[in-house]
Amino acid sequence: MDDADLEQIRKARLEQLKSERKGQGQGDQEQQKQQRQQQQAEARRTMLDQILHPEAADRLGRIRMVKEERATEVENRLLMLAQSGQLRQKVTEAQLKELLNAVADNKEEEKIVVTRRKVWDDDDDDLLDL
Repeated sequence: MDDADLEQIRKARLEQLKSERKGQGQGDQEQQKQQRQQQQAEARRTMLDQILHPEAADRLGRIRMVKEERATEVENRLLMLAQSGQLRQKVTEAQLKELLNAVADNKEEEKIVVTRRKVWDDDDDDLLDL
């Protein structure tokens, strides 16, 4: 092996080490992002435990199994009310039902409208030829 071959091997190894270092940096960022998301989710659960009676929390959990989007929307509203100081006491199951009804009333159901074109039907002309 001459010096040119050794230099090429060194360059290739250096590039390999650089790419591995970049990959580790991206992995660290991804790991930090996941940790932040877990911390935020834990903070949400803690706050919800503080503002909901156990029966209401249980009902919200059952709703989450069926309609996760609606449960998240209700949780967001509850957290917003708690942060603004509008909740004086823990939310009961009856109050949660009222909030669910309010969310359901405000949410407009998506409707699919089918518009059919009126096409001239020539089937009647076939009967005249008999």
